Amino acid sequence: MVAETVTDPELPMLTLADLGVLRDVRDEQGTVVVEITPTYSGCPAMGVMRADLVHALHRAGFADVDVRTVLSPAWSTDWITAEGRRKLAAGGIAPPGPAPVRTPGPVPLQLGRSRRTATCPQCGSPDTEEVSEFSATACKAMRRCRACLEPFEHVKEI
Repeated sequence: MVAETVTDPELPMLTLADLGVLRDVRDEQGTVVVEITPTYSGCPAMGVMRADLVHALHRAGFADVDVRTVLSPAWSTDWITAEGRRKLAAGGIAPPGPAPVRTPGPVPLQLGRSRRTATCPQCGSPDTEEVSEFSATACKAMRRCRACLEPFEHVKEI
């Protein structure tokens, strides 16, 4: 499937399918309808994802393409495939752990530093520290390994 080969503009080692953003692809009366879900509200990459999907499908010969944004249920890092997690680690980015359990209602406020942990994708050590809650993109944090001293990004659990 053509849509499954389109890569994420911020994590180009992953396809949108690997990332779990690609929700559905179907034919509706001759129009290819693609549904995608943003990794978080206001994700700046959504426009590029949409355009990349349209261009890939047009190049494959599909004239009519409609890319739709689906917001419910909200995307979760649990939707990243096992292959996507492997690709992240191979690319030097620590994949997320299990997403926090979501309950209906207000989201509790957490003050102070996050309690996230991540294994170093370079040496495998679990002895790492968060350097910055935000990295090149809002969905990643910057960490450093205390064992090998290498910095690395970590996809935050959502």
